[in-house]
Amino acid sequence: MSAPCCPRMTTERPILYSFRRCPYAMRARLALIISETAVELREIKLSAKPDALLAASPKASVPVLVLPDGRVVDESLDIMRWALARHDPHDWLAGDDAALIAVNDGPFKHHLDRTKYPDRYASDRNASDRNASDRTASDPAAHRAAALALLAVLEQRLAINAQLCGPQPTLADYALMPFIRQFAAIDPGWFAAQPLPNTQRWLAGHLASPLFAAAMLRYPVWQPQPGL
Repeated sequence: MSAPCCPRMTTERPILYSFRRCPYAMRARLALIISETAVELREIKLSAKPDALLAASPKASVPVLVLPDGRVVDESLDIMRWALARHDPHDWLAGDDAALIAVNDGPFKHHLDRTKYPDRYASDRNASDRNASDRTASDPAAHRAAALALLAVLEQRLAINAQLCGPQPTLADYALMPFIRQFAAIDPGWFAAQPLPNTQRWLAGHLASPLFAAAMLRYPVWQPQPGL
């Protein structure tokens, strides 16, 4: 398995703007590694985004992949699918479950964010004060419960198969795993106590894998050179 990163600029390699802890960037890196796509990885600080990133993508968030021909791919799922379309040695695309991923990226991410970062969503709570029937908007614990309820689908699938779409991991597993990891890490003791034995096993297996270790290597923050 080859790492997707190269510390030096090479014009023949795509450039990946990344942030190590971002779950969207994680899943992009995982697909780049498994597809054996070498890139120049540019680790950034979200609080000091480089001009080159801002010029490449008005979205101004990671991941952003700049191809050698100048094309830009700036959505994490698109990066995954682009890399796997080039080379998919483990048949990840066989498990490109768009509906399952949409629930993760939509409702689950919504509740995850409001569980992990309740202070960022004070406007939700203020709105809830005007609508007392909407408890979820005002209560991080309610968001945690809502996110937990969505994991029931994963638990059911993983009771039947070792991975979300069958016996082997596929795109769906790695598209979801960084977000489940983030949810579990909010309160590891609480998560471990939940009746999710299959999901817990699945997550622990991926976190202990060489693939995840390769995706989580630390790189210094990228500093642009004159003229870049």
